[in-house]
Amino acid sequence: MRGMTNDRLPPAAGTPDRTAALLLAAAVTLGLLVLSGRAPYDRLTWLMEVLPVIVVLPLLALSYRRFPLTTLLYAGIFVHAAVLILGGTYTYARVPLGFQIAELLDLQRNPYDKIGHFFQGFVPALAAREILIRGGHVRGPRMLAFLVLCVVLAISATYELIEWAAALALGQGAVEFLGTQGDPWDTQSDIFLALCGGLTALLGFARLHDRQLRRLAGEAASR
Repeated sequence: MRGMTNDRLPPAAGTPDRTAALLLAAAVTLGLLVLSGRAPYDRLTWLMEVLPVIVVLPLLALSYRRFPLTTLLYAGIFVHAAVLILGGTYTYARVPLGFQIAELLDLQRNPYDKIGHFFQGFVPALAAREILIRGGHVRGPRMLAFLVLCVVLAISATYELIEWAAALALGQGAVEFLGTQGDPWDTQSDIFLALCGGLTALLGFARLHDRQLRRLAGEAASR
């Protein structure tokens, strides 16, 4: 893996099986997006919540041949997209799964938004790690982990600033988008969950990620 941090990796087109699986995942994501948009609880909230999915899907399609990602990162993006779409459909404070979790854990609020913020850290951590390694932008595992977590926290803080701007612009209309549910520490806990997601990606999936990066490099070298 050390050599991968020194040289830029050429793109790999991917195997037919992987391409078919990614096409299926994209089709499922589009289907979920269409279904969720038919009758969401609040149309404006839905649009704001699913906007990242609408933006990222075309970018992934356009970059697939020039800069394909690891399967792990694609899988993380797919799960995160599903979380965002479900949250946009009901608004985070009203997602049925969240009520079930709250009842199971004896919580006072619907915690579904925390799942979203966890993936807001998990997926960007993998993406930042992949870009930094493949681009040869950093040397050493400690500096790599530090910069990845910095990116995670920066993204999380930026999203909280977006929520703040929405609250100022929309006033009471931003309540569903904010989803604080009366929690005065909601912003801090959101950032903490994103940090937990980033740490989980680094501590639990780094080895798998490294193997997939080596495989991706091997595919590219053989072309």
